Amino acid sequence: MASAELQGKYQKLAQEYSKLRAQNQVLKKGVVDEQANSAALKEQLKMKDQSLRKLQQEMDSLTFRNLQLAKRVELLQDELALSEPRGKKNKKSGDSSSQLSQEQKSVFDEDLQKKIEENERLHIQFFEADEQHKHVEAELRSRLATLETEAAQHQAVVDGLTRKYMETIEKLQNDKAKLEVISQALEKEAKECRLRTEECQLQLKNLHEDLSGRLEESLSVINEKVPFNDTKYSQYNALNVPVHNRRHQLKMRDIAGQALGFVRDLVTALLNFHTYTEQRIQIFPVDSAIDTISPLNQRFSQYLHENASYVRPLEEGMLHLFESVTEDTVTVLETTVKLKTFSEHLTSYICFLRKILPYQLKSLEEECESSLCTSALRARNLELSQDMKKMTAVFEKLQTYVSLLALPSTEPDGLLRTNYSSVLTNVGAALHGFHDVMKDISKHYSQKATIEHELPIATQKLITTNDCIVSSVVALTNGAGKVASFFSNNVDYFIASLSYGPKATSGFISPLSAECMLQYKKKASAYMKALRKPLPESVPYEEALANRRVLLSSTESREGLAQQVQQSLEKISKLEQEKEHWMLEAQLAKIKLEKENQRIADKLKSTSPGQAVGPAQENASVVNALGQEEASAKAVLEPVHSTSLIGVLTRTSDSELPDVESREDLIKNHYMARIVELTSQLQLADSKSVHFYAECRALSKRLALAEKSKETLAEEMKVASQSISRLQDELTTTKRSYEDQLSMMSDHLCSMNETLSKQREEIDTLKMSSKGNSKKNKSR
Repeated sequence: MASAELQGKYQKLAQEYSKLRAQNQVLKKGVVDEQANSAALKEQLKMKDQSLRKLQQEMDSLTFRNLQLAKRVELLQDELALSEPRGKKNKKSGDSSSQLSQEQKSVFDEDLQKKIEENERLHIQFFEADEQHKHVEAELRSRLATLETEAAQHQAVVDGLTRKYMETIEKLQNDKAKLEVISQALEKEAKECRLRTEECQLQLKNLHEDLSGRLEESLSVINEKVPFNDTKYSQYNALNVPVHNRRHQLKMRDIAGQALGFVRDLVTALLNFHTYTEQRIQIFPVDSAIDTISPLNQRFSQYLHENASYVRPLEEGMLHLFESVTEDTVTVLETTVKLKTFSEHLTSYICFLRKILPYQLKSLEEECESSLCTSALRARNLELSQDMKKMTAVFEKLQTYVSLLALPSTEPDGLLRTNYSSVLTNVGAALHGFHDVMKDISKHYSQKATIEHELPIATQKLITTNDCIVSSVVALTNGAGKVASFFSNNVDYFIASLSYGPKATSGFISPLSAECMLQYKKKASAYMKALRKPLPESVPYEEALANRRVLLSSTESREGLAQQVQQSLEKISKLEQEKEHWMLEAQLAKIKLEKENQRIADKLKSTSPGQAVGPAQENASVVNALGQEEASAKAVLEPVHSTSLIGVLTRTSDSELPDVESREDLIKNHYMARIVELTSQLQLADSKSVHFYAECRALSKRLALAEKSKETLAEEMKVASQSISRLQDELTTTKRSYEDQLSMMSDHLCSMNETLSKQREEIDTLKMSSKGNSKKNKSR
């Protein structure tokens, strides 16, 4: 098939190549014709250029001639201008000279006029020739440009076609090479397939022998060891505990919870509807506070007063059904025993509706017979009577299907399993019919209430009661719509969940077997819980991880501490060097201070006595101050602390004035203490930074290790998932292969049995023939 397709493809490509080749010949011919036309146009252009050059030469000669004539005219005008004053002066001269000058002037004028006309004519001819030449030149240039563009386009088309032809040729050659390679590969595969078929035949033969031996062994084991097969009989298989499906149970519990909420809404709406209907009977058409109502309405009111005893059990039955659906049970129709209770409560409510339906219809007829009833109100009452009949019929239909669904849990032969899906579908249809009926009732009741509100005798009590009835009917309509949509959305799940039960059977046989199965399931779960023993104490995984992190952090902190010690030693050496440097600086400053004090003292001594009066007084005051300081220094005074930007300085009070050396020592000690404090703070900050750096480094390494472990775990998870998928594929393939082999073996065994039976028949026929021959021989 592949070779035929490739041959067809090759033929199509050859046809396209022949078509393109013919088009190429036509295009080449067109290109040659266009080139000839362009050459002819170029020759015409050359001829036009030559004629233009000739005309330009003639024009140049004419312009030169015109210039000569213009110069001659100027000379003649100058001579004329010179001759005029002479004529004025020589007016008395002879007539011959004047006549001669006039004749010459007339001749010159004529000649000049002729030359001017000829020059004008030549100018016109030259202008016309120039315009014509320009027009022809523009046309020829435009035509030449179009021809060049067409020639370029044709050339591009030709180049594209040649390129396309070359590409197609190369493609065909490559396809041919590929086809040759494919054919060789197919030949190799055919040879390998032949070898494989031979090997498979051998393997099949070996497998047939192996499986036949295994089959005999397994049959002997089954016959000897297995007392009975419980899955063979449906009665026994129904007692087997099915596989627990927690998702199914949670889903069913959720659905039961939603159904319980919807039923509660319906129960509330029904209670309100019956209660407000009872109130309305007491008000309209006759108010019981003013006059006695009819016996029919009194009996109808009594029955409606009992509605709670029939409606409330519906909610209780649904609540019991919801409580029976738990996570530990198996929820199917055979095990939902509480559905029978709900069906019985629904049946009692249907009996209540049947009991009040005639009274309701007669009450509506009584309203129609009243003198206050209009034609529109009478029509609404008739529609409501029809709606009430439909509502009762819908409830009866719904009760029939619910009772059918409750049969599998009580009477297994009452409903076949094949009819479950149809019953569920009919329940959904009945719920939708109930919703439609309630919509009609809501519509007609609202219209009736509007008409009654317009009556002149309508009291506020009647209006309020009608509004309450309409609101209850609307709530009942909404509840019915919710229930119908809820059941329609889940009916497929209900139908699909009917197959949930024991394996290899169509379902549970009877409610008794389902109950026994549930008891066995409880015993099995209790046994599984008893088997669970506490595991021996070991190091938890999280604690082991924390210990590993502590171990890694300790190694990191050891390295960090070693680095911190090295850095501290280097800083100590630097500080020692700086200390020596500053001690030298302090000694130099002390020497400079002593020299400065000596210089000041020498300068004070060298000053004059008159000028030293002030300083002497100052020295005296200083001496007195020093004496006072010495006297006060003997007294014990408390020190005073002053704070500044350079630190806390401890000094004496203002009354104490130490000498210069003590002051310098105090300042020096203060600065030294401040330097020591700053260096200690600096060392503390450096140590903290080193510690933080070590912690950050350890955390980064931990993060790197965590990332590596994450990547390794992800790779292992990927490999594990791949291996799982591969094993699943291998399992499916082996299962299919074994199934195929078993089917083939069974077919082969059947064929062998047939051949054996044929051989036996042939042997019997031969025996019969041999017996007949022996009898004949004896008779002879």
